[in-house]
Amino acid sequence: MPNLYHNKTIAVFGVSQDPSKYGYKIFHTLVQKGFQVYGINPKGGQVDGKALYPALAEVPGSVNVAIMVIPPAALLGAVQQCKAKGVAEIWFQPGAQEDSAFVLAMAAGIKAVNACFMAENGLW
Repeated sequence: MPNLYHNKTIAVFGVSQDPSKYGYKIFHTLVQKGFQVYGINPKGGQVDGKALYPALAEVPGSVNVAIMVIPPAALLGAVQQCKAKGVAEIWFQPGAQEDSAFVLAMAAGIKAVNACFMAENGLW
């Protein structure tokens, strides 16, 4: 059964090269399932042979959906990056939720969701 997000471009903020971290697990699973996904990590690097981008602005083309797997203190900056890039939807994963970032996203006209993208979309 195709997922509603298969035809969308997804950016995952907080992709780690550590397989025990959720940023890695989410990115890896989306890559394995054939999604068009980009990883964001200020340090760069690679996961699953895909380059990680230091900032959303460096991702080529448009991004429809962002998944936040970063510390709450980093969320406002990440939402600003999404606003600048024209992202339509942001998922704030459990542990990566903060009220002012959620409000900023909504005020920018971005659909904001405080829930696990993977669980809510039947990917885990």
